Amino acid sequence: MKLTPEMIALNQDIATREAAIRKAGQLLVDTGCVTPEYVDAMITRDNDVSTYMGNFIAIPHGTDKAKRYIKKTGISVVQVPMGVNFSSNDQEDNLVTVVFGIAGKNDEHLQLLSQIALFCSDVTNVARLADATKVDDVIALLKEVGK
Repeated sequence: MKLTPEMIALNQDIATREAAIRKAGQLLVDTGCVTPEYVDAMITRDNDVSTYMGNFIAIPHGTDKAKRYIKKTGISVVQVPMGVNFSSNDQEDNLVTVVFGIAGKNDEHLQLLSQIALFCSDVTNVARLADATKVDDVIALLKEVGK
């Protein structure tokens, strides 16, 4: 799996977590990784179990039943510099500045989740992603994710 410029959307102004997930999912659709049904499964997954991971990131992905909609393993990156709230209630504010959409053939999504979580466990890495102004910078930062 290779991260390409078409899989990255920088400087997005997104108001809701559903819109953020749909944007990440649409990048996966547009690059031939998944069918449109997978995007709905990403929303379902987030409604069942939050895809907010802390450190200003979210990693939405489909449900187990949605694996049939995956054509090939892929990752998308949506940068939201002003942030979008991924909280499911009014008492919390789970601000996200980088959304990673993932789809993995077989169990490859588990490896992607692990690699992204490890990379983003250092909030400095997340800040560098959130501040990137060029797609090539994001690709360079994430070159080890998905290898």
